[in-house]
Amino acid sequence: MTDAGAAGLPHLTETGTARMVDVSGKESTARIATASGRVRLSAEAVAALRDHTAPKGDALAVARIAGIQGAKKTPDLIPLCHPLPISGVDIELQVIDDGVQIRATVRTTGRTGVEMEALTSVSVAALSVIDMIKAIDRAAVITDVRVESKSGGRRGDWRRPDDHE
Repeated sequence: MTDAGAAGLPHLTETGTARMVDVSGKESTARIATASGRVRLSAEAVAALRDHTAPKGDALAVARIAGIQGAKKTPDLIPLCHPLPISGVDIELQVIDDGVQIRATVRTTGRTGVEMEALTSVSVAALSVIDMIKAIDRAAVITDVRVESKSGGRRGDWRRPDDHE
């Protein structure tokens, strides 16, 4: 287990310099994290997604693949994330009345959690939805990206409280 650095934060040395936490002393366990987010879209963009008439093709299929790639590339994008052997990524994209709801669940067996991978998966999928629909809706907004739950590891399971919307 690592020692906490400045102000008790493990990602900082005693002098306040950023560092990658040493997880070599942690037990390798099955870990799962789920994140969600939303892309708010115009009624015209929602109709195009529902009718499969988006100008660039199947936006949801492309976003699903983008989300999987995002999870796998997280340590390339987030400087202090550990590279992890991703066991699986499940992404659900649902067209709703005001846009697209995205949910990603990422699994690994490792020494650190996959919350950042789940968040990155949702974020990259959302960016892909915008790219695929921007010809119809240039005002699309990504919103509510958040961790919903995690399991495994020293601190155990966690689920977002219902009252913490």
